[in-house]
Parts: sequence; structure tokens; C-alpha cells
Amino acid sequence: MTAQQPLTGPEAGELLAVAVEAGGGRLVSWRANHVDGPTVGYRVRVSRDGAEVEDLLGATTAQPLPGGVTVLGDGASQVGVWRAAHDPALPGMRVVLGAGHGHVRLRSYRPLKRAVFEVVGPRGRFFVKVVPPSKVRDLRLRHQLITEAGIPAPRCVGWSEDGLLALEALSGRNLRSSLTASPTELIGLLDRLPAGLLVLPKRSSWLARTSYYAEVVAGAIPELSSWATELASSVVAAGHEGPIVPVHGDFYEAQLMVGASGNVTGVLDVDTAGPGDRLDDLGCLLGHLGVLAQVLPHRAAAIGRFEAECLAVFDRVVDPRQLRLRAASVVLSLATGPHRVQEAGWQQATRDRLQLASRWLESADRANRKERNHHVSNA
Repeated sequence: MTAQQPLTGPEAGELLAVAVEAGGGRLVSWRANHVDGPTVGYRVRVSRDGAEVEDLLGATTAQPLPGGVTVLGDGASQVGVWRAAHDPALPGMRVVLGAGHGHVRLRSYRPLKRAVFEVVGPRGRFFVKVVPPSKVRDLRLRHQLITEAGIPAPRCVGWSEDGLLALEALSGRNLRSSLTASPTELIGLLDRLPAGLLVLPKRSSWLARTSYYAEVVAGAIPELSSWATELASSVVAAGHEGPIVPVHGDFYEAQLMVGASGNVTGVLDVDTAGPGDRLDDLGCLLGHLGVLAQVLPHRAAAIGRFEAECLAVFDRVVDPRQLRLRAASVVLSLATGPHRVQEAGWQQATRDRLQLASRWLESADRANRKERNHHVSNA
């Protein structure tokens, strides 16, 4: 049994019901909506004081349990449960929800990791990120360095030691919906990332994490263990990392805003910007586009054309074989996503993503043979 099963199987409902009752309510319904190792997030309906309300809960089996949580279980096996508003690793949640300034909407929540709120008030529309207090200074520095370099990332308009960072809202359409950006402009954007980012902690590459993601897939669907493990081994054996340069760290179409002419008007989520490998940023975009085509089959043709345009341009600035291997690593990481968010049909979606990663590996092999043949013909 994995660490996740007590928190995602039928017994999870019993645990949540006890925790809700301890807080004076009654659990009406629940659904796991985020799984990250031993930590799980839930969307629940709770009856309290004669009314039903929606709420978000978090739970973990990771030891030692964080302070300030409801502890359930015996001495041998314990689970910590909390309401999102009282996340023990994100004290800023209580600050945002208790501020009472304007309309506050929770846009995303990853238990113990981060949350994003949209706030609309007299001063306009902003986004507030909530991170562990130990991470907020580096996050503020990232935004400062990147905006001072002329890159259109959200400008920081305020922050606090509780782990809060307030960011201006950016204009434009998401690249995911428009698919209109110039791949050459995207390369230029990455070239402009400031050297000051190199002082920040280095993010491990997608290549270095390939085997880990294969293990996660195997844990979620044991019958895929051999496929995922062999795929990861092939990618790692053939791959190598490139020079260390400033990188975005999570560079894909949902992180980019574009204007009417396709020019980039915004770069979002620079939380992992720092020293890294350019192959990671380019492979990240390609990997995400391939998965997006699976998720949105009615747009697959348009997504495929944009992906091909990007691949043709990216091939001219990095090693084509290594680029495809990195895309395979990224897709393998995304193969953990359907189970993590507990989407309907997650088992088949996981298989589809492993198949996509396999196709990137095959494409890398073809690129390698093409390069060898080119050298032979020029010998």
C-alpha cells in the first residue's frame, strides 16, 4: 500500500468526517483534487450551523506531522488534517482570507506548498501568492531581477514576511488559447533572462528527475512499472545536461500572455527561475504542447502545427537529440498529473502520456541517426 492510498481510498472519507466533526461540522461529500506524495488536497461540502458550504481540506501522512493540525489515528499510523485557511506551512492564508479588502477568490491551492488568490478591490485587480515564509524573499528577488531586465513578468507591488507576495495583473491572452507567439521571440525572451538569477539555488533538471517520475507513475499504476522504468532508463542513458544559464524553470504555454499581434506581453510563475539548463525550458514547452493536444483533441491539429514551428526553431539553437530527450522527460513528469489531480479516466490518460514520451524518445533516436548520417556524408 502506498502512502497515498489511506488518503485517496474509501477510508479517506472516514478520516475527513472525523476531522470535520471535531471542528463542529458534518461531512456531506468529498473529492480528492490534488495528490502530492503523502499529502492530499480535497474539495468538500460541509454542513455547519444548518447550512452547507464548500471548503478545501488538506491531509498528510508525512512524519513528523506539522503543528496546528488535527491528528487522527493511533501511535503507529497518524494523519494530520487541516482546513486550507489554516494550512500549517502557509500562515499567509489566514492573512489573505481575514483581510476583508475587496473580493477575494482562491485560484489554486497546493497543500503545504503554495496558493494563489485573485483580489479585486478599490486599487484594481491583483494576484497574491502565498508561499512558505522561508521562500518569499527569493520569490520577490526573482520578480525584481526579471522585471528590471525588461521582461514583462508581473511587477511586485507588496510582500510580507508571512509569505505573501502581491503582483500586478497582466494584460493579453494566454498563449494556450491563441498559439500565436513567434518561436524566435520565445528564444529571445529566454536570452534576456538576467545573469543575476544565477545567484539563486539551482533547480534540478527534468533529466535528473526522470527516474523519480517513473517511480511515481509505477506507484500509481503498478502494471506500468516496467514501461515507465525502461523509458526513463533509456532517456537518462542517452541524455546529458547543457551549460548552466538563467532559466525560467517552468516554461510552457500557460505561463505566457500574448497581445493581438502575438507579441509576448506577460511571463507568469517565475517561482523557479534561476540557474539551469536551456534544454529544460525548451523541452518543457514542447512536452506541454504534446500533452495539451491530448487534453484538447479538437485543437490537436492547431497545437501540432505550433509545436512543429517551435521544434524547427529550437533545433537550430540546441542539440536536436537532447531537445527531444528533454521533452520526453517533461512528458514523463506530466504522466504523474492525471493521478495527482484525480481526474476522471486518469489511468488511460497516464498511459497516453507514457506513449507520448515514448514517441519523443523515438524521435530523439531518429535525430541521432540523421546527425550520424550527416557526418558520414560529409566525411
